[in-house]
Amino acid sequence: MSTFDKREEGFESKFAHDEELRFKATARRNKLLGLWAADLLGKSGTDAEDYAKEVVRSDFEEPGDEDVFRKIRGDLDAAGVELSDHQIRRTMDELMHTAVDQIQNQG
Repeated sequence: MSTFDKREEGFESKFAHDEELRFKATARRNKLLGLWAADLLGKSGTDAEDYAKEVVRSDFEEPGDEDVFRKIRGDLDAAGVELSDHQIRRTMDELMHTAVDQIQNQG
C-alpha cells in the first residue's frame, strides 16, 4: 500500500468517525431537547421519555434541524407555551454542545 493510499484510508476513516459522532450527538441533543420541552409541557416520567423519543424520531423526516424545530414549535404552541423561535433555537444549540460534551466524555 502506498503512502497516498494509507493517507486516503486515514481520511476516509476520520470522516466516517466524525459522521458517526455527529449522528450520535444529534440524536442525544434531540433526546435532551425532547426532555426539556416535555418539562415545559408538564410531562414527567414515562410520558416525558416517550415524548423525547417522538422528538428523536421527528428528525428523520428531512435533513437538518427544521423538522425537529417544527415539532417542538408546534407542540409548544398547541399547549399555549409562549417561547420565541430564538429561545427554542438557542436551547437547541446549547443542548448540542451538552450532547457533544457528554459523548466525548464517555470514553
